[in-house]
Amino acid sequence: MRALSKQLTQKWLEAFMRLSQRVLAPFGRESAESLSLPLSGECRSGTVYLVGAGSGDMELLTLKAARLLMQADAVVYDRLVGDDVLGLIPSGTERYYVGKASGHHSVPQDEIGALIVSLAQAGKSVVRLKGGDPGVFGRMGEELGALANASISAEIVPGITAASAAAAGMGIPLTDRGHAQQLRFITAQLCREGGTPDWTNLARQDETLVFYMGLSKVDAICHGLRQAGLPDTWPIMLVANASQPEQQALVGTLANMPARLAAQPLPSPCLIMVGSVVSMVAHSPADARTLAIDGDQASA
Repeated sequence: MRALSKQLTQKWLEAFMRLSQRVLAPFGRESAESLSLPLSGECRSGTVYLVGAGSGDMELLTLKAARLLMQADAVVYDRLVGDDVLGLIPSGTERYYVGKASGHHSVPQDEIGALIVSLAQAGKSVVRLKGGDPGVFGRMGEELGALANASISAEIVPGITAASAAAAGMGIPLTDRGHAQQLRFITAQLCREGGTPDWTNLARQDETLVFYMGLSKVDAICHGLRQAGLPDTWPIMLVANASQPEQQALVGTLANMPARLAAQPLPSPCLIMVGSVVSMVAHSPADARTLAIDGDQASA
């Protein structure tokens, strides 16, 4: 295994020193040096690891993901992977950027599949690094298919998806006994040309809806849900750059959110959360600097 960088070692040492002080306090003072990170796993040649980079905050990256990044021969990564996470990759590791932005696909999906297959066939251990969780709207299925067709071994390493990070960052749950007994993740990017979501099926008051990749479709989402029966005052929240220092959010209603977003534009990536749980934001300890609550919503 490659040696950890001095910067990474220092960051993790400080974090685990703080943790050890809390854990060991009831048992008296013990040596914190006895604690160690479980970074002894194997990164196998000829294997592709489909790894979730999480929501952007490096401290939300899993230990397994960090280990694989430091061990792999090659890393193929997306646009939404943060610089801090990329900083864990040793300087001698091969890097391949295949990021996509709305309307600007730098590398077609079939070429990405061909790339990770060719790297693995060359005997390299490969990390395919995706923002969030690779299995949530990350086209992981297509890449698993390409690897299976080439008889390449693959392993999935989940990450913290944007919905979890956004809710946590705003200090609210995704589900709650008094608000939502169901949770749905929905892509706002239609898979088939001319297709539309089943708004009637989505317009329920006992669940939380989370729309991914929908910043340009907020108007359509609000209109569709209102037409299907949700009240104009039903809560909706937009969270951009969830869990990151530049996180921003807007909270409002289905009736006023399109106008609010036009007046206070948010950057991409942005998550859309619809449901009664959003009303809990007004009572959460979330940082008020990232939040703008409309008076109609706060009293809804």
